[in-house]
Amino acid sequence: MRHHGRRSAGSPGVRKHAGRVAARSIHQRRMRNAGRAQHRCALRGGAGGGEVMTRLWDKGGKLDQTVLRYTAGEDHVLDARLVEYDVKASIAHAGMLHAAGYLTDEDHAAIVDGLAELAAGHAAGAWAISLEEEDVHTALERRLVARIGDAGARVHLGRSRNDQVLAALRLYLKDAASSLRKAAEAVADALDELGGSQGELPLPGYTHMQQAMPSSVALWAGAYAAELRDDASGFRSAVRRLDRNPLGSAAGFGAPGLKLDREHTRKALGFAEVHEPVTAVQLSRGKAEAGLAFECALLVQDLGRLAGDLLLFYTQEFALVDLAPEVTTGSSIMPQKRNADALELVRAAGATVRASLLEILGIPASLPSGYQRDLQRIKAPLFRTIDLAGESCHVVCRIVRALRFNPERCGELTSARGLRAAERANRLAVEQGLSFREAYRQVAEQEKE
Repeated sequence: MRHHGRRSAGSPGVRKHAGRVAARSIHQRRMRNAGRAQHRCALRGGAGGGEVMTRLWDKGGKLDQTVLRYTAGEDHVLDARLVEYDVKASIAHAGMLHAAGYLTDEDHAAIVDGLAELAAGHAAGAWAISLEEEDVHTALERRLVARIGDAGARVHLGRSRNDQVLAALRLYLKDAASSLRKAAEAVADALDELGGSQGELPLPGYTHMQQAMPSSVALWAGAYAAELRDDASGFRSAVRRLDRNPLGSAAGFGAPGLKLDREHTRKALGFAEVHEPVTAVQLSRGKAEAGLAFECALLVQDLGRLAGDLLLFYTQEFALVDLAPEVTTGSSIMPQKRNADALELVRAAGATVRASLLEILGIPASLPSGYQRDLQRIKAPLFRTIDLAGESCHVVCRIVRALRFNPERCGELTSARGLRAAERANRLAVEQGLSFREAYRQVAEQEKE
């Protein structure tokens, strides 16, 4: 254990440290290059061509490739979106180790700058996570060691992949929740604009798929805008369970023999609180994820109902709306067709998201306490849900902004006398002093004529 060197007040962000790379001293560059030469063989499989410790848990034995493919699953692909977040969490962890005296100034600087370089390289497409690496954590640490030498192997002190992945995942999910909130609000804004420009046009209001009472474009669009803003607020609520720092809990029981400052990493990463006790961290897996997926399900459900309305309004029989040609597709056999395929797929997205939510809820439901590998399978349905919710918002927003209601058809469908039957019953009751039930009966008789 090395207790020397200055201590940092916090863990700076990736971008701040990326700017320091160009200013690194000649001595540090030489040290880094020497480390690269020393450890490059680890990335290539070793000079002797034998099995080497390529994964964080690897102890040198040979791993059956069928088992590797099955246990790694889709992680080497899915984890691409977690690279920048694992880098941020690793920089925060390194800053805490440095402040506690477990890293020297030189090692800390090399780790931070090396991670920043790796993040920039990944963003630029210079490298990708391989199946052999399994996940983002091995991919980053292998490349860091190859880049800066032994200092890179020191970053995992006091950390397990269990708290490491959860830190990266929670940081990503916080950003995803923010993006989804903004996407839902953008659709609501588009509906407000529609209500402002075409809101005075009358529409028939429906119950039980039958004409019920007069409505308008403003009332129809305003209803969906209000519910989409309610959906947006749900993403704020979903962040509460995500906003807890898991670092320092390690595999779920802390890091015996080390004095880890969990408050340090909390501040560095912007979490609202430290997740306590350490044994609760892994027990919580799946709950915050399901909470976010549930909010996605509500959002996509509202988008699907909006899509369903527009699909009905777009039929020749209703002919209430016209969709812009650029948001419709065609038929391979019928030349006259303009199909609202995008709206149909938005309507179908609800089934996918609800199924994914059930998958996320089901995986941890019967697990004992502590980390279990079953939890890895939450990632795919979770990411699928987030992606589909965001994409659905974006396509609906584009369709709504190009939507045009047909004034003539709106007038035709709202001209029926029966559409105002309830209003006539109310007036009759008030003007003639009748009970509403008697007024209702009289108007019902009139409607039979």
